[in-house]
Amino acid sequence: MTPGDALLIVDVQRDFLPGGSLAVPGGDEVVPVLNRYLALTRRTGLPVFASRDWHPADHCSFRARGGTWPVHCVADTPGAAFAPGLQLPADAVIIDKATRPEADAYSAFSGTALAGMLRERGVERVLIGGLATDYCVLNTVRDALKEGFRVLLLRDAIRAVNVQPGDGARAEREMLDLGAVSAVIEEYAS
Repeated sequence: MTPGDALLIVDVQRDFLPGGSLAVPGGDEVVPVLNRYLALTRRTGLPVFASRDWHPADHCSFRARGGTWPVHCVADTPGAAFAPGLQLPADAVIIDKATRPEADAYSAFSGTALAGMLRERGVERVLIGGLATDYCVLNTVRDALKEGFRVLLLRDAIRAVNVQPGDGARAEREMLDLGAVSAVIEEYAS
């Protein structure tokens, strides 16, 4: 991790953890790994961003409105809270996404000011981990690359929904094919 880097944690929220309304298998396993990345950012003084689904109760992605998913991450509910134990620093920048009833947003860049905030801080490379590999992580990586940022995909800090078997593996291959670089914490810990 060097100056010009930022850590972006994608949607590590209670509803995506085991027992949540849209649980990602093993979603809770990313928390201790992300905490190790967070410790590295504290030591190096790099910025931390954390996106979260922050849906209105009548969001278009919900099955009751014809969407794909069960009700999840409704703003200001316990399910929308970040995962217990995730050690976000007090100065982490929180990015709320999919906040309008009629618009879905899998990417942390979609309908947010994230790209501008990263540029204002001189960020050139984004380290991305979180949930879920095959939806919000994939779309966030795609958009980060489109915005001209280099991307380190934190492969030890992502988990997939796998609606169809192999979705997560396909998403990882796509992100790497698009130009993301794979990384794991052992490469950075000393």
